[in-house]
Amino acid sequence: MLADKLRSAMVAEKLFVDDVFSTWLYTGNGSTQTITNGIDLAGKGGLVWEKNRSAAQDHYLVDSARPLNDVLRTNTIGTPSSPWGGYAFNGNGYSSGLNFASGNQIVGWTFRKAPKFFDVHTVSHTNGAATNINLSSLGTVGKVIAKITNTTGDWIVWHRSLTAGNNLRLNTTVAQTPTNAWLSVSGTTATLSASAPTGTYVIYAWAHDTSADGVIQCGSATSDGSRNLIATLGWEPQYVLLKNTTRAGAWIVVDSMRGFLASKSGDQSSAPHLQPNSSNVEANDNMGVNATGFTRGQLDVAGDTYIYLAIRRPNKPPTTGTQVYNAIARTGTGAAATVTGVGFAPDLHLGQTRSVGGNHQVFTDRLRGAASGLASNSTAAESSFVNYLSSLNQNGISYVGANGNDSSWTFINHFFRRAPGFMDVVCYTGNNSSPQTVTHSLGATPELLIVKNRSFAHSSGWSVACAYLASTKAVVLNADFAEVNATSSFNDTRPTATQFTVGSDHNSSSHNYVAYLFASLPGISKVGSYTGNGSSQTINCGFTTGARFILIKRTDLSGDWFVWDTARGIVAGNDPRLSLNTTAAEVTTLDTIDTNSTGFIVNQDSSNVNVNGAVYIWLAIS
Repeated sequence: MLADKLRSAMVAEKLFVDDVFSTWLYTGNGSTQTITNGIDLAGKGGLVWEKNRSAAQDHYLVDSARPLNDVLRTNTIGTPSSPWGGYAFNGNGYSSGLNFASGNQIVGWTFRKAPKFFDVHTVSHTNGAATNINLSSLGTVGKVIAKITNTTGDWIVWHRSLTAGNNLRLNTTVAQTPTNAWLSVSGTTATLSASAPTGTYVIYAWAHDTSADGVIQCGSATSDGSRNLIATLGWEPQYVLLKNTTRAGAWIVVDSMRGFLASKSGDQSSAPHLQPNSSNVEANDNMGVNATGFTRGQLDVAGDTYIYLAIRRPNKPPTTGTQVYNAIARTGTGAAATVTGVGFAPDLHLGQTRSVGGNHQVFTDRLRGAASGLASNSTAAESSFVNYLSSLNQNGISYVGANGNDSSWTFINHFFRRAPGFMDVVCYTGNNSSPQTVTHSLGATPELLIVKNRSFAHSSGWSVACAYLASTKAVVLNADFAEVNATSSFNDTRPTATQFTVGSDHNSSSHNYVAYLFASLPGISKVGSYTGNGSSQTINCGFTTGARFILIKRTDLSGDWFVWDTARGIVAGNDPRLSLNTTAAEVTTLDTIDTNSTGFIVNQDSSNVNVNGAVYIWLAIS
């Protein structure tokens, strides 16, 4: 199809953060492990930085500019050493040679060489003469780190926001200082000064790009009078490296895979952090992320300045539905378990019990944290699910015990990935100023917008706006109600490609909210509406292999939010059906949905999804 060809051409010519950066979590097994993160290190080169999260071990770095058996450690001044196994850079990732102990939790950050993102060099330097390094591929240089490798020496850091003539040291906590400030940058040229010790140096350099498509920024922020640090980037970061430059303080690394959660009113979300200047195990820091940057609160001294290196969250448009949605049908074991085989790192999870009624339909997402659940059939506030899910993983989820994994019960797990044009998750705080506009990163105008109060139970429950309803109308996810007045929910205002508007029901002062946004992406997802004909009709979504997920809601009169999927079965016969607004067990005796390559077919039966003259809205994913 033309739309698919145009999307493929766009993806091919533009560099996305997905192609140049990855945070990868894995479990040690005492041997070499291959990490398939989709990044071409063999052909393009780059840097891999690994750290044991659960044991006090060093930060280990290998790069394409030096032999792969030369491992550096950011928390020491030592020379390179050999890994326990053999490192390899591959066309779609790398093989780690560190042989981390079985059961240890590991994080690996990959930085690929790319224009306007990252570069790596080695240079020979002689004391008494300056040595220049060409970094023109970066455009604007944001941050440079230099380390002498043939003898002991500090990790020297230059950052564009430091005072001219000052450096930092990655291996120490000291504030910026002109003492031994051997590294400087002018334009796109980095310089090792004549006073720097003689030796061979490795140079790691990152860009600073404030363009609309930029994926990295190196900036600074100063704590306000309330000891809050607010950094505005214009986009949501997935990785931040932070350092106090005013006074001594540890380097801090946080990322969304380990738990860089949405900022919340009343506290700052705890983000597991590691310290490049230390071998310490992972600890928590009061940092939170939002749609336009990040925050740090209640720990900083008012007036202190911090520098940061921030990397944008994944922004590559999908080319197939399997890249952004999957469903796994399974039987519970009654014990802790990990569900794998999703095919991507899920950002949003919907767990439903099939065989036993009386159980909630639970949404969890990476931005709020796996331990925070919201029931789609309830007006209740966010609940702690620490005894339910323990994590959203690289390729699935992990259950703590029997909750959500009860022995012999059958379940369906739906997994969604945030992606431009498909789906986004946004958290915001109410300000009691009605209306409030909220920034999102969907990259398209949302056609299905679902909003819920996280902090308190509210009579309005889950409010849903749809492009196929009037701007003055909304529906409620937790009930079977027909469409209702939308003034207090969405201020009778259509969302745009960058913002949505909320009214008084979803804007109480200091309350925390979450929004799920869906759009139509040709060949992958479709939001739509149809009018029932009383018998059977084909709903054309523009797909070529049919719909794998279908959500339908009647809007002119009452009707449940029905869910079907191919993991449980969309066939010519009966199709298992669940509803988001009830705790009812799965219905398996009705042939409501049939397959069609362009989308799906609806049949009129007691589900009432094709009543003559009735109006329905729907979401389908291929």
